[in-house]
Amino acid sequence: MTKTEFLDHTMPHQAIIFKVVNIYTDNKEDKEDLLQEIWLQLWLSYPRFRGQSKLSTWMYQVALNTALTYTRKSATRDKHLRQAAAVAVTHEQENVQHEQERLLWDNIRSLQKAEKALILLYIDGISYREIAEITGDSESNVGTKLSRIRQKLKDLITSEKIKQ
Repeated sequence: MTKTEFLDHTMPHQAIIFKVVNIYTDNKEDKEDLLQEIWLQLWLSYPRFRGQSKLSTWMYQVALNTALTYTRKSATRDKHLRQAAAVAVTHEQENVQHEQERLLWDNIRSLQKAEKALILLYIDGISYREIAEITGDSESNVGTKLSRIRQKLKDLITSEKIKQ
């Protein structure tokens, strides 16, 4: 496999990588590091991709696993994730015009790591079946978890609106 072949296949889905990077990191340096690490892991694991799932599903799986590993490596990174709701939104989110969307993203960033992964996939329109493939959960378990996460987000947003 050549670099050109790899890029021809993966570049159309590069938005997946940027979404994962933006949801799991807070500052420019961490974003750059995680972005490089995800691309490296995609490159290294690409020869083992057998096409048993969609390329985008496989890319999500590699990107999320890499992001989770990356965040486990440093207690400082974990601290940044816990404080994410209080930190200024990322560059992509700064462009969001509607207060409700900003509030939603802030609260998503305050979720636990596994919850973030599920809600990110859900927001991106990934089917329960594909989410189950990526996470290793059953479809019904994915549905249950997503229902709980959505309720948790509703409760968080409602409590923040009451404070305002």
